[in-house]
Amino acid sequence: MSGSSPMAAKLLANVYPRIPDFYSLINEQCSVVSQAMEALVEFMSGDASKADCIAEFEKKGDEIKNRSMYVLNKSFATPMDREDIYRAITAIDTILHYAYTTIQEMRYFELAPDQFAIDMARILSEGVDVLKLGFAKLGTNPALAQDDALAVRKSERNVERAYRKALVALFQVEHHVYHIQQSKEASLEFRVMGRVAEIFKRRELYRHLSNAGDQVAKAGTILHDIVVQVS
Repeated sequence: MSGSSPMAAKLLANVYPRIPDFYSLINEQCSVVSQAMEALVEFMSGDASKADCIAEFEKKGDEIKNRSMYVLNKSFATPMDREDIYRAITAIDTILHYAYTTIQEMRYFELAPDQFAIDMARILSEGVDVLKLGFAKLGTNPALAQDDALAVRKSERNVERAYRKALVALFQVEHHVYHIQQSKEASLEFRVMGRVAEIFKRRELYRHLSNAGDQVAKAGTILHDIVVQVS
């Protein structure tokens, strides 16, 4: 079309509108979430500086989500069902939001990471990495993303198992009684209430991470739906 006039090119674009590359937009979003989850694992493992990194990833993720939504709203044609694109964008963004609010919750409750939180964060990060691989295949060979979708949903079950394991340990009465007896820094009443508060705060953290696993599984289900549609 090198010899076409600008007017002709404009008319042609109106008849055959260019389809936006939603695959790349979703892949970019997945990449940011993957980096945020890696930072969450590092934060849980003792690197407190990663909290600020996660906050920056959350801001960047919002920018990508807003840009993707704008493109979606303005698009005449899409490479897959419009509703599925919307669901994918929002589900991926929700995972990123959970990474950010996990850090916030720990700050509010003045909670230090423990091994259970590390384990759950690592499973979440692995699930998001598989999700990223699956969405990356949609634009080239979507049928191959089916196994990734199944693996993502399996990661949610692994998070749930880790969550139950954490709760079992958290509610071991003997463990708490022992530590109350060993501590002499305050009155017995204060030590008991401190332990009770610690139990409830940790339970909230574990549940928050478990809910993040639900969101990863939801994104995996959306990936599966798209695979069925486009492959």
